[in-house]
This record gives sequence, structure tokens and C-alpha cells, in this order.
Amino acid sequence: MRLSRNQRRVDPTVALLLMLVALAFVACGGAPHVKSDKAAKETAGAAAATRQPQRIISLSPSTTEVLYGVGAFDRVVAVTDYDKFPPEVSRLPKVGGWSNTNLEQVATLKPDLIIMTSSQAPLIKDKLDALGVRTVTVPSYTVADALTSIEQIGAATGREEAARQLIAEVRAKLNDVRARTRDLPRVRVLCIVDRLPGTLRDLYTAARGSFFAELIEIAGGESIAPPASNGFGQISKEAVVSLNPDIIFDMLQSGDGKLAENTQEVWKELATVRAVREGRVYRLNDESMLHPSQFIGDTARKFAELIHPAAFDAKGQ
Repeated sequence: MRLSRNQRRVDPTVALLLMLVALAFVACGGAPHVKSDKAAKETAGAAAATRQPQRIISLSPSTTEVLYGVGAFDRVVAVTDYDKFPPEVSRLPKVGGWSNTNLEQVATLKPDLIIMTSSQAPLIKDKLDALGVRTVTVPSYTVADALTSIEQIGAATGREEAARQLIAEVRAKLNDVRARTRDLPRVRVLCIVDRLPGTLRDLYTAARGSFFAELIEIAGGESIAPPASNGFGQISKEAVVSLNPDIIFDMLQSGDGKLAENTQEVWKELATVRAVREGRVYRLNDESMLHPSQFIGDTARKFAELIHPAAFDAKGQ
């Protein structure tokens, strides 16, 4: 059956749509382009990186502290055996120590982001990458590294503005300490970061290149520990006597109560050292002081209060 002329007429709206489709087809060079598998994977990976992670594993106490500081701790699903802050970490699964991460447990927790420090990365990053989980590595040696880690963790968790505010607060604390101690005499400080509890054996110091040494300088002191790779090194008792520091910061994390040692008694073995003789050996048992996180400003203040107490008297609070 033949159609009449009126029956063969195409609806104008349909005709316009058909024409637009044809023009688009020509402009694209023919058949639609299909992305390669590689390009599709790269696009998917980029999209995943921009999404805010919901299941984060933190592999260092310092990164856990920063996650809390930028307001992303509620998304942390596991931490290390050494995490103590915030107190809520006690309720989270532990995935091992500093370098012996339990990979099977990590896989079971199904994280979408793992955060570690640059000092850990050579030991564990390849193993974590093999799991196919996104990782972020933050620097962890200097004061500048601590600030950079806040910035990077803020970016990785979608908390950029909170990170900027936190960095500003830390800088303000550091600048306040600098201003109070800038014109004061430099005091010679030896910072002990570890030793065998109850003894002066296996002494380790924080040397130049570590954030501890920088904070001592900011606080109006002079870090006198011998040079060491990565900013930390072993020192003998004889070397301590030779250095004869004015102040010793003893940061050994010994137990409290019945397990506590008498730090002053331990150091009496080196009674000729000026810091020991004048009672200026200070036990600093606050765990947060050990980590390059947002607490470095508070650490600088504590150092300065001990090095130059007069700068922080009642009038200067």
C-alpha cells in the first residue's frame, strides 16, 4: 500500500533532532570513540582520588594526630599498636607496629586510604601498593615537614580548609615562642629521645635535622647533640660528659606508678655534668611531644618554659 504525500511527511521536531544527530556524528569524525581500558582505568583512578575516603588506616601516631586535628578522625578504621591520641584510638583495631603492618588484617578492613610517614614508606609502601589500596606518604623529619603533613592529609581527606586553619594555629604558637626567646642567651641543650629504662645505656639523641633540634632552637636553646643521619643517633655516656650540657631533656616514655623510674636518680651517675649538678634534667613524658604533628607548637612552648622560665612568668602568660 502506497502512502499519501501527507502520510510520508516527517514531523518537523523529529526532523530537527535527526539533523542535529547527523551533524554531531560528522563533527566527531564518524563512529563514537570508545575509551581504551587504560584510559578508563586512569579516569576511574582520578575520580577515586578526588572522592573523600571513608575508611582510613593510619600507620603512625603522628598521622593519627593530624587526622584528628583536621576533623577526619571519625573515618579512621584502624591505627598502630603505638597510638595513644585521641583516647578513642583504644576502641579501634590495631594493625601492628611502626614497620610490621599486618597486611592480612589491612585487607580485611577494606580501607580506601592508608596514610604513612616518609620514614616508614621504604619498609612497607610497596606491600601496601600491592593490595591495590590508595596510599599517601607524608614527610616526618622537620618542623616544615610537620606543617606539610597537615596540608597533605587535609587535601587527601577533603579537609583543606580545616588544615589551613590548623597550620595557621601552629605557626602562631611557634612565632609566639620565637618572639619571647629571640633576644635571650642561647642555652646548651641535649635532647635524649631513648635509652634503656632505669639506666644510662643505649642513649639516643635528637640531632640537627630533627624537628626536636629545631624546636629547641625556636625555644631559645642550642641543640648540642653530635651530627647523626636522619637527625637521630646513639651517644655514649663519655660523650655526654664531654658535651657538658646546661639542660638535658629526657624523653624516655617510661611507665608511671610502680613502673616509674626516678629520672633524677638515674642521671646522678653523671654527677659532674652541669645539667645534672644544677638539677636541670627534665623528664618529658608527654607522648604527643614525640610526634611531628600539630602539637609541635605546644612542644616548643614547653621547651621554652624550661629553658627560659622567666620569659613565661605570670606577666608573660
